[in-house]
Amino acid sequence: MNRQKGVALSGVIFWGIVLAMAAILGMKVAPAYVDYFSAVKAVKAIAAQATGKTVADIRMDFSKQQLAGYFKDVQASDLEITKSGNEIIISFSYEKRIPLFLNVSLAIDFQGSSARN
Repeated sequence: MNRQKGVALSGVIFWGIVLAMAAILGMKVAPAYVDYFSAVKAVKAIAAQATGKTVADIRMDFSKQQLAGYFKDVQASDLEITKSGNEIIISFSYEKRIPLFLNVSLAIDFQGSSARN
């Protein structure tokens, strides 16, 4: 008795839909993560050179980095600037809502800091 082996058309369609949805989700979420990592990189660079600068100077430096780095989710006014010993720590947190389809959105909470981990 010869039996056919392979994948049924319904299986191909199902996995095709799953892969397409995962790709669409990845394309919608990736820019939010790129913005986040750009902001963290900028905050760490500014904190490394912040010795002797005022809060206004640090915010101005961040605004310049923001223009050069093309990230928009974090504003200079969102920064929390504190001092721990001799180290200046710059941190931020925000929520990003990414519309997926119809009235369904994905909410992601981002938190970044210049503190060494």
